[in-house]
Amino acid sequence: MAYFDNISKIKYEGAQSKDPLAFKFYNPEEQINGKSMEELMRFGVAYWHTFTEDLSDPFGVGTAQRPWDKYSDPMEKAKARVEAAFEFFEKLGVPYFCFHDYDIAPEGKNLKETLENQDIIVDMIEDHMRDSKVKLLWNTVNNFTNPMFVHGASTSNNADVFAYSAAKVKKGLEVGKRLGAESYVFWGGREGYESLLNTNMGLELDNLARFFHMANDYAKEIGFDAQFLIEPKPKEPTSHQYDFDVAHGFAFLQKYGLENVFKFNIEANHATLAGHSFEHELHYARINGMLGSVDANQGHPHLGWDTDEFPSDLYSTTLAMYEILKNGGLEKGGLNFDAKVRRTSFKPEDLFKAHIVGMDSFAIGAKVAQRLLDDKALENIIDNRYSSYNDGIGKEIVTGNTDFKKLQDYAYGIDKIEHESGNVEVIKSILNQYLVTTLAK
Repeated sequence: MAYFDNISKIKYEGAQSKDPLAFKFYNPEEQINGKSMEELMRFGVAYWHTFTEDLSDPFGVGTAQRPWDKYSDPMEKAKARVEAAFEFFEKLGVPYFCFHDYDIAPEGKNLKETLENQDIIVDMIEDHMRDSKVKLLWNTVNNFTNPMFVHGASTSNNADVFAYSAAKVKKGLEVGKRLGAESYVFWGGREGYESLLNTNMGLELDNLARFFHMANDYAKEIGFDAQFLIEPKPKEPTSHQYDFDVAHGFAFLQKYGLENVFKFNIEANHATLAGHSFEHELHYARINGMLGSVDANQGHPHLGWDTDEFPSDLYSTTLAMYEILKNGGLEKGGLNFDAKVRRTSFKPEDLFKAHIVGMDSFAIGAKVAQRLLDDKALENIIDNRYSSYNDGIGKEIVTGNTDFKKLQDYAYGIDKIEHESGNVEVIKSILNQYLVTTLAK
């Protein structure tokens, strides 16, 4: 059965195209720094937002019109979603997809039945993957929706919940290995606290680390060599989540000896909720060798929650791709569209149109970022700003050839300190110039 029979294969038509169902800037074969756009950006479709999201909100039921929703039986609907998903992947031309366990298969009356349901759907996915070029970027498990996770999963005060969570992740690792997942994500949806007044934070963090170590041990035992990823988020649903941002997460990993096991899956909207820019989180991860993958979306500037909009802000995509290119790409990661169409964009074809906007936006960002890097337009400014550390006392500081006594002696000889402008406005003007001239080509 065709679920998108009115949609043809999405093609690249160039910047002059007026077709909302065509790429204007994303040309999968176009080369950027020796890699095709497809190889560089490794786009992925998020199964949850694309195939299970019904566009409901706190004030109304879902508006999404989805042909697979005609099935009332949960397993029949799950099977239809698999068929629809692979039709969507092929027509959009993406190389990857991602999912949670509950996205692909419904829960049963107990854990055994839940895992049996999952096995049936994984069999289907495996069959479809044999006939498709589409691969699994990463998978994960949903340890946050069911009411049993009301107090958390691996950080729950209830040891039975810890055990149940471990059983689910054990299965997730097995599924990831079976389907060839390149990465495996841990998102602590409820791994945090509501109030410190009833929380043993030390025990919860210790248990979270124990959980991660056991997951890594089991992955090694079964020969699953995917990159482990932590996805930071500061709040919502908890008052404070333990994976608040990259800096919090990195400190946690270092404390518990996990910094060589994990990298970060960074979501743009989560960065803004933490009070950071998207590029800040990417940059912090990159300079510490911890940038693993990206959830590509954006938040609404006037709304203080996780709106998960499809990315269209060209400044954001340019600065994101600047960091990704400086990172040498994303290796086992990619750009996964953890984004949902707006409630008013309820037709099936809107799913294609939204992904096209996101892919075009990152394609523009990649082209602009590569030009900035080729010309060293920003790097030259930064290098010049810190040039005082290239020789003299600055060089002695960075090479460790001085101390406080020597620095005091040097400081006695300073008559006047001269500063130069930071040129922030000039830098923003350069960014504008590169955006405009790249788009004009």
